[in-house]
Amino acid sequence: MAASISLFRPTPISGHVFRMKRKSGDRWMAKWRDAAGQHQRVLGRAWTARGRPPSGYVTKELAQRELDTILADARRGQLLAPVRTAGGVSLAEAAAEWLRYIEYDRKRRPSTVRDYRIFVNKILVPALGEAPIEAITSAHVDAFRTQLVAEDRLAARTINKYLALIHGILKRAQRVYGLSANAAAGVERQPVRRSGDFDVLSAEEVEALIRAAGSSQDAALYATAAYAGLRLGELRALRWRDVDFGKCLIHVRRSYVARDEGAPKSGRVRSVPMVDQVARTLDELSRREHFTGDEDLVFCNDVGNHFEDSALRRRFYAARDEAGLKALRFLDLRHTFGTLAVQVFPLSDVKAYMGHADIATTMIYVHHVPRVDAAERLGAALAAAASSTPTAAAATRVR
Repeated sequence: MAASISLFRPTPISGHVFRMKRKSGDRWMAKWRDAAGQHQRVLGRAWTARGRPPSGYVTKELAQRELDTILADARRGQLLAPVRTAGGVSLAEAAAEWLRYIEYDRKRRPSTVRDYRIFVNKILVPALGEAPIEAITSAHVDAFRTQLVAEDRLAARTINKYLALIHGILKRAQRVYGLSANAAAGVERQPVRRSGDFDVLSAEEVEALIRAAGSSQDAALYATAAYAGLRLGELRALRWRDVDFGKCLIHVRRSYVARDEGAPKSGRVRSVPMVDQVARTLDELSRREHFTGDEDLVFCNDVGNHFEDSALRRRFYAARDEAGLKALRFLDLRHTFGTLAVQVFPLSDVKAYMGHADIATTMIYVHHVPRVDAAERLGAALAAAASSTPTAAAATRVR
């Protein structure tokens, strides 16, 4: 009951000022939250010189005073709706609000926010950032798409991802600023076709790679990637408490990407079967002199911290060449697990083991590994059908 009562407490009213960089000159902005939601307002051009600011310019102190007035009015219930409408908001400002929203409200991974911020600052803002959001039409967004296609630098999936981000920015602007329509909603996406073709290793090739590893740690790393299907970031974050030798399970709880440790890509903890080939290499690794406590990293550098992925890739390529294997990527070890797993487990189990959000992603392994007895079974069915045909025809003549 106490938890239900807390839902009816007054919404905390708070805010802050910040400086937004613009090509036409920096602005002091106010952002605050009240019972009506999240709001943002341009307070004026940023004044950094000494002396009284000219008309239209404000210092940080003046910006803070204006925010204090806004918050005081909000606490008295005088501001019940956003005071800023779409008419005065540029796409750059709307994108800044969307970045804040996905980082602090939606709690997206730091690496994801970083990638989105690069897109906004390096690609979107130079192309459309100064345009008012209410002036942006589907034709503008489609022209942006056409330009990306003409440059022929990005894959179709990446272009579609950028269009989806613009859609998200404008959708947020509809909620915050009252934008009437989302110009990205009707823009045509690029066709994306999966070839279904990728490289995998046979069991013999995996064992050859393990034998060619430069250390016992790398040997265990290759075995865990190929026979348990962990992503590189998940391998980098794996700790000894996650390895359950008794139940023959590896618990995937964390991932380390772009120098940040967080939840796995799927956002969910999962458990993966630990086969004997993996258990043996991990058991050997657990007997090393240092870094074997529950909270220690299984795969670490010389001082027990997260290893550098670039250094690992160089060692992987060296071991691959030493083993005489074809030009494979480290990711192909995970593909190897997928192609093996779909031949043994139900598809739903493989989806869970690999941490896929969509069963369609898991299906690529089914298409990649057809049944080895398909031709034999089809031939037997055709032979059975052929042998039964005369009998059926005779029965028809008798009737």
